[in-house]
Amino acid sequence: MAEQAAGPEVDLREAVDHIPEGLALFDRDLRLTLANARYRTLLDLPDALGQPGTALYDMALFAARRGDLGPGDATELAVDRMRILTQSRASISQRTGVRGQVLEFHSARLPDGGLIISFADVTARVDAETKLAGINQSLEGRVEARTADLTRLNAELEVARAKADAANRDKTRFLAAASHDLLQPLNAARLYTATLVERAGGTGLDELAHSIEASLTAVEEIMAALLDISRIDAGALRPVSAPFAMADILRKIELEFGPLARKKDVKLKLVASRIGSLGDRALIGRIVQNLVSNAIKYTRPGGRVLVGLRRRGTRIRLDVMDTGIGFNKDQHALIFAEFSRLEHGARMAQGLGLGLSIVKRLVSALGLTLELDSIEGKGSRFSLTLPLVRLGRQGTAEAPAAREPASNLNGLKVLCVDNEKTILDAMEGLLSGWGCDVRSARSLKDIAKDQVLMGWLPDLVLMDYHLDQTSGLDAIEWLRHNVGGHLPAALVTADRTAEVRALAGERGVAVVTKPVKPAALRATISGLTTARKRAP
Repeated sequence: MAEQAAGPEVDLREAVDHIPEGLALFDRDLRLTLANARYRTLLDLPDALGQPGTALYDMALFAARRGDLGPGDATELAVDRMRILTQSRASISQRTGVRGQVLEFHSARLPDGGLIISFADVTARVDAETKLAGINQSLEGRVEARTADLTRLNAELEVARAKADAANRDKTRFLAAASHDLLQPLNAARLYTATLVERAGGTGLDELAHSIEASLTAVEEIMAALLDISRIDAGALRPVSAPFAMADILRKIELEFGPLARKKDVKLKLVASRIGSLGDRALIGRIVQNLVSNAIKYTRPGGRVLVGLRRRGTRIRLDVMDTGIGFNKDQHALIFAEFSRLEHGARMAQGLGLGLSIVKRLVSALGLTLELDSIEGKGSRFSLTLPLVRLGRQGTAEAPAAREPASNLNGLKVLCVDNEKTILDAMEGLLSGWGCDVRSARSLKDIAKDQVLMGWLPDLVLMDYHLDQTSGLDAIEWLRHNVGGHLPAALVTADRTAEVRALAGERGVAVVTKPVKPAALRATISGLTTARKRAP
């Protein structure tokens, strides 16, 4: 598995101290690895118990002896507290803090056996719930004339409670969840959920499946945003400037956001262009992705999002325009701030308000300019200015193709290779539901040992990048050598670096990032199979 660079890790550790909730990470031996200042302050721990290497049991015993865990034998209370926090894959519990406040704890076991604990002061929420219960009791037996007031009050309190719960879940997302190890189980969950969504249609589980899918999407966006901010602020980004066709970026936008726009009933239009530019294509593409994602997110069903290019002398102006909610001039600076969201935007879509903060950082890192024009209630235009270059025959790219109907994948032979069995199981379930003939393996060694290719040749391969014994790209080369040089392949990876994308591009391999979006995966598979049919 890829290890995070030292710089981003340090920055993430410092950033954790700014989270308003208590947060701690324990290793598989339940010894402290990382704890933020809020964790130590809310629990009122002595300095000695906040140091790395401290046993979780010692913290629980200290709290028990101080009386935090209630009356009884301190040792038994500490053991019971340990059981609550560690007995299941995830748990939620409450207890009283040192100053009488109500603390809500969220704990989760990690794949390597470690433990994440986060907690927050939910006294206000509990008080609101208690008051709500009291109001409901006091209103019993009142005359019909007060019914309307009761309904309104209950509705307001329920909205406040829902907002408090949502804010608590969002804020307690662990920053390190952007790492590769935590992206793996999230990827499996997304694939399982996609299968559940497709199979639950028309059943009582339909709404629940879509709610799970929406929650996983929100987690993925937060993880990606935090990882991007970490890499930018730590100076880990190394822009590589080279000529490229803007059509390449537009094609990726159509591939990634076309299904999302259609699902939301938003018309996404990409204006065809053969204009070339100079810069880091991957990072410029990331800017455009965030702008388009925001435009679709805050445009109501039936609205439009337009992405187009205009020549301006020796420059290009890339416009992302929408008919969304818009905002006034006084809010221009606010929308680029971290964790800042306008009230009407927060009501319309989930998120932490990091997308435009990342855009601002990337624009600054690349030395570009970004203009903004918006009318509240009517829409917005974000304009990115880039250098204009002329491309030769090899650099000229075709304009993004118009949306094609989803390909029929019935009978398509797909080989999946990933060192995580849960991901393979989830991928098999999803692809089989699409009618594919799927076989899987955890390594090249398993392919040979289990004779996966005996009497069966794949039409396409989906390959993890970080395999135990080799890289996914080298594994694809081995398969092409044994199956056929024109075997279409896609690299399925949690590694979002430009280097991996460049290596894949050199070998003619598509890239699908984890956590996998089923619509984007299907579009990639359709594109690869269509290209194979057209090839001589």
